[in-house]
Amino acid sequence: MSANSTPAHWQTRGPLAVLLLPVAALFAAVAAIRRSVYRCKLLRSEEIGVPVIVVGNITAGGTGKTPLVLWLAQFLAAQGRRPGIISRGYGATRSDPRAVPAYGSAADYGDEPCLLAQRAGCPVWVGSDRAASAHALRAAHPDVDVIISDDGLQHYRLARDIEIAVIDGTRGLGNGWPLPAGPLREPASRLTTVDAVVVNGGDARGAFPQAMAMQLEGHAFRNLRDPQQTAEAAHFHGQPVYAIAGIGNPPRFFSHLKNLGLDCITRAFPDHHAYTEQDLQFAGDHPIVMTEKDAVKCTAFASTRHWALVVNAVPDQSLGTTINARLAQARQHG
Repeated sequence: MSANSTPAHWQTRGPLAVLLLPVAALFAAVAAIRRSVYRCKLLRSEEIGVPVIVVGNITAGGTGKTPLVLWLAQFLAAQGRRPGIISRGYGATRSDPRAVPAYGSAADYGDEPCLLAQRAGCPVWVGSDRAASAHALRAAHPDVDVIISDDGLQHYRLARDIEIAVIDGTRGLGNGWPLPAGPLREPASRLTTVDAVVVNGGDARGAFPQAMAMQLEGHAFRNLRDPQQTAEAAHFHGQPVYAIAGIGNPPRFFSHLKNLGLDCITRAFPDHHAYTEQDLQFAGDHPIVMTEKDAVKCTAFASTRHWALVVNAVPDQSLGTTINARLAQARQHG
């Protein structure tokens, strides 16, 4: 089966969404007050001492932030910078600031930070207080000269120099209503205040202010039991393939597999699902494919039939130009 982990009523202004509007109005009011408190400097954002780039979104649900964070870390390193990444560590058992080892447990650090630690090639730290995590990362790695915050657009205690909002090009802003009647964490007008709006898939032209397109590209798979073993999509043609996804937007992953020519039997799990060995029990000996985010939680009990699709973000070149320009401004004002 194929299912989306986000509620269906977020895409329409139907009866259920209307019923939830009073709660949504309260949520929106609290969020607005919190923004105003920081904007008026009644509460102060904490400076880290180096430029901070926040990659987040104004909607709940997956939008493709993690692949963009990976791209950004690699882009900055290619520019001669020494980036470090901080993340909340959603689903982790601890909340204190700590470094994420390359092959740490998702239960200890969160699934997305573990994936970042494996692929980003730079220090990754997690903790519920992003400012504290950033300070701890810099204390451990004094050479880090720019911090990337994976999510945290609404974490105003952390001062930032660049804000990047990622939007799902298929779902957009849903019905345009606040949580829980719709998917919005902040109003659509918030997009006019960020430095770049990156639209993952779909047509970005004229859709949002400062809009730039991004595509997720991936056609090769790595074996979970033997990461050195890789296979192109053609390796799976001509046979049924089981596909699982515990991400914010499983249909996007399943659609990508279909475009690669895979004949998939799909099963969606909730975002950040804590996999067990039983979740991977399927009849027959057909291959089982998944996202890299799922793979960090399945490697411990995977067999040779389990594969992860390696995905890379490919944003407009203008995003790199914007980042360099904003970093130059931050250096002049620092």
